Amino acid sequence: MAGRYRAYPEYKDSGVEWLGEVPCHWDVIQIKHLSCVKRGASPRPIDDAKYFDEDGEYAWTRIADVTASNVYLKESPQKLSDLGSSLSIKLQPGSLFPSIAGTVGKPCITGIKACIHDGFVYFPELVIPNKYLFYVFAGGQAYQGLGKFGTQLNLNTDTVGGIKVGIQENSELCRIVDFLDHETAKIDTLIEKQQQLITLLQEKRQAVISHAVTRGLNPDAPMKDSGVEWLGEVPEHWVTKSKLLNFADNSRGCFVNGPFGSDLLSSELREEGVPVIYIRDLKTTGYKRVSTVFVSKEKANQLEVCKTVSGDILIAKVGDPPGDACIYPKDEPVAIITQDVIRIRVNQEEVSAHYLTMLLNSNYGKLVIDDISVESTRKRVSLGDFKSTRFPRPPFEEQVKIACYINTQCKKLDALIKKAKKAIDLSKERRTALISAAVTGKIDVRSWQPPTSSSTSEHLQ
Repeated sequence: MAGRYRAYPEYKDSGVEWLGEVPCHWDVIQIKHLSCVKRGASPRPIDDAKYFDEDGEYAWTRIADVTASNVYLKESPQKLSDLGSSLSIKLQPGSLFPSIAGTVGKPCITGIKACIHDGFVYFPELVIPNKYLFYVFAGGQAYQGLGKFGTQLNLNTDTVGGIKVGIQENSELCRIVDFLDHETAKIDTLIEKQQQLITLLQEKRQAVISHAVTRGLNPDAPMKDSGVEWLGEVPEHWVTKSKLLNFADNSRGCFVNGPFGSDLLSSELREEGVPVIYIRDLKTTGYKRVSTVFVSKEKANQLEVCKTVSGDILIAKVGDPPGDACIYPKDEPVAIITQDVIRIRVNQEEVSAHYLTMLLNSNYGKLVIDDISVESTRKRVSLGDFKSTRFPRPPFEEQVKIACYINTQCKKLDALIKKAKKAIDLSKERRTALISAAVTGKIDVRSWQPPTSSSTSEHLQ
């Protein structure tokens, strides 16, 4: 930051680790001396319908609403009734309230009338600009190391009130706020552009897959009506309406789902042994194990029929929507699937597992599976209905060529997506570093003036 912005002329030791040295004219003071710190409150039990009213005056604020917000809370899916709001804490627009549970330290400012529960604190008598204190929390350093319970960071009114911050005249604090508002807005614009690029690249990736697995690679191939409204025409030499079961008709017992789910007895779980695969481990972009559940080798041997090995196709039976498919990779050990995972083991001399996986993940594949899914707590597809679904089937050699083409194209697109995500991460790091530098006095913005609109446009270009 020092290369672009100048420092203050003189500094002193603040005696506070997160602040470090601060400008000599700054004071270091605990938040509780700037305002009392109070906690939100909830009507109990919180799921009682009498506490809610879609026409209520006050929104009901959840941790998820704050996590999803940037600076201001502008909406919430629920509103409290008069009774519900009377049992909570009412905040008017412009009030600051950081979270002290869940996503700890995430600050937010009300843009609407809202009620907060005891997972938030607020500052009813704040004598400095609340946007400045917002940025203190947004910098992410002020509360680090406070209120630790095990590995979970939890704050309360005492720990928040005890946080020391650097302050000076409100006019200077307002200048810091104006500076950060302007500079973070520019960074946020760049982040949004990268996010839009990622969305476009992901749509392009899906389009490449969907077109290749339903139209083939030869644009001049004679076409015929598939007889399926969703699908339209397919190459004339392809088998149409081939049951999914026929893709693997030479592999006995190829369609399997596990015998147990999340209700597996805890006494049978282990910290090591044979991995258990859940639907959370399955992604359309590939298998990525996030589960940490294992069973003993003896238990796995009892469940021989639902073992999975390299090359198997794994499909989520449950989801929003279900049907995410991936191939179990070479470097993973033999594992056990749960009842919410379908395994397909194809004859790899007659069917390309990669092509079939891409077909299931295509737009057409998603439509087919969604059509046979039934609503419950989450959408679910039965193994029997899944086996009977019909898909177009090219000759084996063509399946292999299509899969190779898609893999090559997706690698290029994935590299661009990865690059865009890295740019977002770097921008977020710069944003946090800029905020931290400003609220700890490492840069002097007292003479800063917002650029004219023309110079701002030139900078963004």
